[in-house]
Amino acid sequence: MNEHLNADQAELDQFNQSADQWWDPEGEMGPLHSINPARLAYIEKQCGGLQRLSAVDVGCGGGILSEALAAAGASVTGIDLAEQALEVAREHAAESGLQVDYHLQSAEQLAAEQPASFDLVCCMEMLEHVPDPAAIVQACATLVKPGGVVVLSTINRTAKAFALAIIGAEYVLGLIPRGTHDYAKLIKPSELSAWARQAGLATHDISGIRYNPMTGGARVVPHDVDINYLLTARPA
Repeated sequence: MNEHLNADQAELDQFNQSADQWWDPEGEMGPLHSINPARLAYIEKQCGGLQRLSAVDVGCGGGILSEALAAAGASVTGIDLAEQALEVAREHAAESGLQVDYHLQSAEQLAAEQPASFDLVCCMEMLEHVPDPAAIVQACATLVKPGGVVVLSTINRTAKAFALAIIGAEYVLGLIPRGTHDYAKLIKPSELSAWARQAGLATHDISGIRYNPMTGGARVVPHDVDINYLLTARPA
C-alpha cells in the first residue's frame, strides 16, 4: 500500500478478511444491514429524492449503501481501498441487476480527477477508520457539485458510545468483530462540523441513529447524537 494513501493497512486487511460477510444480514455486517434503511431514508430526505442524481459512496465496502442508492434511482459510483470487499460488491451488484460503477481508489484521488462532479457525496462509517479524517471531508467537499449534498456518518467520542458501541457491540454481544473501533479515533460532532467548515461546507443537519440490537431495528432521531450520528452539509 502506498504510504501516502490516507488509509490504515491493518484496517484494510480486516475489511478484506470480512469480505465474504458483507451480504450476510446475520453475520458480522448485520448491523450495517439493520441501519441501512434508516440512513437511506435520511439521505433521500436531505436530497429531496434520489432519482437521476449522480452519487458517490466513499468507502463503499461491499456495496450495501451503494446498491440501495442505485435501487432508489441514483447513478452511483462506489470507491474503496479494500480490494476484496470491492470484488464482493461487484459480484453482488451483478447478481442484483443493479448498475454501480466500483473503483479501487481513494477519495483524494477521485477528488483530484473529478472535482465538483456529484450531486450527492456519502461517506458512511469510514471516517473513524482512517489516519486523517479531515482530509476525507475535504475530498468530499471537492467532489460535490455546487448546490449538492454531502452526508457523513460516524460515531461520537463519548462514554456512552464507548460503553455501547465498543464494549457492548464488540465484546458483550459480539455484533461486530472485536477491535473494529478504536475509541481514540471516534469523532465528536463539533470536530466533524469544524472540518466541514474548513473544507467550505456548511452543516445543515446533525441527527443520531438509534439502533436496537435486540430487535435489529434502527431509526434516525433528531438531537440524540451520543453514539452513531449523521451529518449533512452543503457547499457554503
